[in-house]
Amino acid sequence: MKGNGSDKECRQDIKARLRRIEGQVRGISRMVDEERDCMEIMVQLTAVKAAISRVGVLVLSNYLANCLGDDLVKDRSVQENLEKFSELLRKWS
Repeated sequence: MKGNGSDKECRQDIKARLRRIEGQVRGISRMVDEERDCMEIMVQLTAVKAAISRVGVLVLSNYLANCLGDDLVKDRSVQENLEKFSELLRKWS
């Protein structure tokens, strides 16, 4: 992630989301310790999974907006950049 103004806001947003996810995971751990209903735990796990997915989308969007364009300027071919982005998508899915 680069250091421009909007990127700084993006990083702050991502970090805030990750802190919320950490709190959710700690809450799920407490639920397990308290022997809460499996359905309640699954609901919370689903929420964490969705939150992580949204963070991944933000990181990929930031990559597209900030990094991929820079790579094109650095004499990398469009094909190289598409392959690099495809690799990121494969790792994410």
